[in-house]
Amino acid sequence: MTLRSVVKGTGSALPKRRVDNAELAEQVDTSDEWIVERTGIRSRYIAADGETTATLAVEACQKALGAAGIEPNEIGLIVLATATPDQTFPSSATKVQALLGIDDCIAFDVHAVCTGFLYALSVADSMLRGGNAKRALVIGSETFSRILDWEDRGTCVLFGDGAGAIVLEAEEGDAGVLSTRLHADGRHNGLLYVDGGPSTTGTVGKLRMKGREVFRHAVVNLADVLGEVLADAGFTASDIDWVVPHQANARILDATAKKLGLAPEKVIVTVDRHANTSAASVPLALDVAVRDGRIKRGDLLVLEAMGGGFTWGAAALRY
Repeated sequence: MTLRSVVKGTGSALPKRRVDNAELAEQVDTSDEWIVERTGIRSRYIAADGETTATLAVEACQKALGAAGIEPNEIGLIVLATATPDQTFPSSATKVQALLGIDDCIAFDVHAVCTGFLYALSVADSMLRGGNAKRALVIGSETFSRILDWEDRGTCVLFGDGAGAIVLEAEEGDAGVLSTRLHADGRHNGLLYVDGGPSTTGTVGKLRMKGREVFRHAVVNLADVLGEVLADAGFTASDIDWVVPHQANARILDATAKKLGLAPEKVIVTVDRHANTSAASVPLALDVAVRDGRIKRGDLLVLEAMGGGFTWGAAALRY
């Protein structure tokens, strides 16, 4: 039998404050119609004082651990994907570790922006199969509202805050992570980036994006990497039960599904409710679909994302 990393439980968390398009239109020159037509987004959640990347991650982890029936001290590895950590250092993963009451485990952050959860999943999968730990928490958590320019209607309407987490356990069998594929191309830095950092400006900076160019790259790259990961796992698009994509833009989701010949009803969509939560969006959407009963044990899932860098990736797993 093959040793695989099996998803034992999922969880997610959102800030208390929900902001719909009408409320946003009171602050910036936009409208509900303009946002929905271009993005499919109707609302997002914005973190308040005291709600941070780490606190949202802890709530998501507690729900995932509860779903898995696993105690925090049984976790040997925490990999947290984020582009908005609580501090420059130490890692937010170590804050999550402490808040969960885990005295000692491997804990670190991964930074690949919107593809971060796929990178974190791949790293955790390799470490579990390599014997570094038996069980892992893999998390995507973001507070992107902290790095938005709230006067730029082209970006501030797109993003929200949130967290998602899964518990992985190394087991022999057919279920679990079947294949992962990751990519990066730093030549496109100027299309999606934050204009600050400790080493350059000494400030956090604000998000900047050339949306049209990002859209074009996203559709091509996501369709390609989905094909790669399916080929690696020995499947075709017709074998997929569910695609759990990065929730960036409804038009990107539609275009990617069409390029692959996938039925739209096989694509999990939460962008309308949560907007783009960067590294949190894939595990957040996964948890929503698990808890509402769409995703069931034995289903073949493909997860995919693309983000700043550019980075992009996909994973095939048997839930």
